[in-house]
Amino acid sequence: MVGVLAAIGVLAAAGSGLESGDDTSGAPGGPGGGRPERTISIGFASRPHSLDPAFATDRTSATLVLALMEPLVRLGPKLEVEPALARRWDVSEDGKRITFTLRSDRIWTNGESVTAEDVVFGWKRVLARSTDSPLAGPLLALRGAAAYRACEFSCGRLEDEVGVHAAGEHTLVVTLARPEPWFLRSAGLPQLVPVSRQAILHDGRRWTEPGRIVTNGPYVLGGMNEKGVSLVRNARFGPPGAGQATRVEGRFVPDAAARVQAFDAGAVDALDGSALPETDLVALQERREYETYPSLEAHLYAFNFTTVSDVHQRRAMALALDREGLVENGSQGGEAPAGRFTPAGAPQQGRLAPDSPWLPPGGDLDAAREELDAAAAVNRKLTLLHVDRPGARDVAVYVRDAWSRLGIDTTIRSQPARGYLDFAGSLTPNSVDLYEVLLDDPAPDAWPSLAAWGCRVPLNKTNFCNGRYDRLLAESRREVDPVVRNDVMVRAQEVLAGRAGLMPAVPLLWPTYTNLESLRVKDTLSINPLGQIDLAAVVPG
Repeated sequence: MVGVLAAIGVLAAAGSGLESGDDTSGAPGGPGGGRPERTISIGFASRPHSLDPAFATDRTSATLVLALMEPLVRLGPKLEVEPALARRWDVSEDGKRITFTLRSDRIWTNGESVTAEDVVFGWKRVLARSTDSPLAGPLLALRGAAAYRACEFSCGRLEDEVGVHAAGEHTLVVTLARPEPWFLRSAGLPQLVPVSRQAILHDGRRWTEPGRIVTNGPYVLGGMNEKGVSLVRNARFGPPGAGQATRVEGRFVPDAAARVQAFDAGAVDALDGSALPETDLVALQERREYETYPSLEAHLYAFNFTTVSDVHQRRAMALALDREGLVENGSQGGEAPAGRFTPAGAPQQGRLAPDSPWLPPGGDLDAAREELDAAAAVNRKLTLLHVDRPGARDVAVYVRDAWSRLGIDTTIRSQPARGYLDFAGSLTPNSVDLYEVLLDDPAPDAWPSLAAWGCRVPLNKTNFCNGRYDRLLAESRREVDPVVRNDVMVRAQEVLAGRAGLMPAVPLLWPTYTNLESLRVKDTLSINPLGQIDLAAVVPG
């Protein structure tokens, strides 16, 4: 209890002694703002890795970057695309060219106008090998981007050929290598915001420090230290909306129990959707302040096809799992049991793929035994590899016990996240028989859990390769019409988990974001499926 009370004391002090940032004297609600300040406070589970969009690899960083910087588009609670820096856009008939028309009234905090060249500079900076950004993936959809990303020396010509250029001060033209229906959503990711060339060239890697950072979003950085961050409404961005918060206080509290205690003490108005204490989750779910949000993540166990070669065994192992019991007893993290390869609520999903007959929520042990009896070859001694992280072994033990009822003996092994499956090629016959997969690709594609099973996809270590499935993936990438594309991907899911499904993996859980939100912010605070909070949309009551 002493540690918890100490943590709350740290939170109460986090707003003081922050490093000095931009002058906020003209900001609404600040000194001289001329109106009462409306403040909200958020308890973040971690400090931001970086306020540099090129390195915003965690959810805290992403939320703060999108509060400080205005992207071309904003992603709504269900990842719907909304105008932001771009007031409109036009997509060519073939889906390969997008022309963005930018707002002409946006100003950097150094007084310079925000232009299309700032977007071009920011995108090419993320792509450049010299930047070494780990977030370049969505930009590889641009024509010429892959070649520029791979270039190490004398890259000027390749840089010029990348498919993004300014056709005017406020006109941006994007040329894609092939139609990518999801790219408009990618334009709302934190790594694709514009950045100030002047600030970066002047201050180098120190450009994001308080007092140096140049931004264009609804908030400016008031200060930040190891305890918290302060954001103040940006007067240059325009007047706040009705009731909008003029100040945001973020508190960094890594311990889940301490975050709940801070919320109960009134030190924060809401948490950030990070995991709540598993031992308290059942009781927390009964509270009015409790809320859950869907995510685009998927938790699966993938098979090594060289050692679990019979499809009847793979289907039997899927049938044997009681996912509802796993959620209630094995994981207790607020997840939903997986009945398909993709969670409901992914953008552009129209007609959902039907739940797989091999993935009943409560399991079906009798059907599993019948299916195993149909197998010509059964491997009854398996090795399961999982990432060494909290809760992973508990899930593995629950699954092992379920499979033991089929007469399958599973040995559990763990491996650190660093280097996990970081090797070329597929699993060998003498390695593990199953491995844990956590699909959390930040690209807001409509089908984040399906591309992983293509024949030449690095994440696919299963030795599974199916020509029909790859043709469907290729067809979906060419298809511009979202309804037609949806139907193509439903057919692809049938290959994986339909009545004749090949089951390269067993979907287990769809993680959700669980949260506590005070009633003064609950109506307007939301967490989108990428785990981001639009702080500018929160209206404190």
